[in-house]
Amino acid sequence: MDQIRISGIAGFGFHGVYPEERRVGQRFLADLILFTDLSAAALTDDVNDATDYSLVVPDVKQVLEGEPVNLIETLADRVVQIILSNYPRVESVEVTIFKPEAPVEAAVAVHIRRDR
Repeated sequence: MDQIRISGIAGFGFHGVYPEERRVGQRFLADLILFTDLSAAALTDDVNDATDYSLVVPDVKQVLEGEPVNLIETLADRVVQIILSNYPRVESVEVTIFKPEAPVEAAVAVHIRRDR
């Protein structure tokens, strides 16, 4: 299966289990791998035969900056649901959500994969 990789989608959100995270907010990053068949787009050279990643990026950013959740696991799942709902050519998606300013002494990320 072919892949479209999108890295470094950034958004400022108020996700987290601690009151300070909900009050102050922080930056979140998302990386995606979209599994799809790119052969039609390659033959026609037409964006209508592709998954238009210029639309994917703002959709993901909207989730990162949207309704607060406690867990980045939930945030990752919301990104997956947007991708699978809005982009029918995508058969599977991998999402990594990074929380670089997590209130621990380490960088934290969650990675999930879901199939249609």
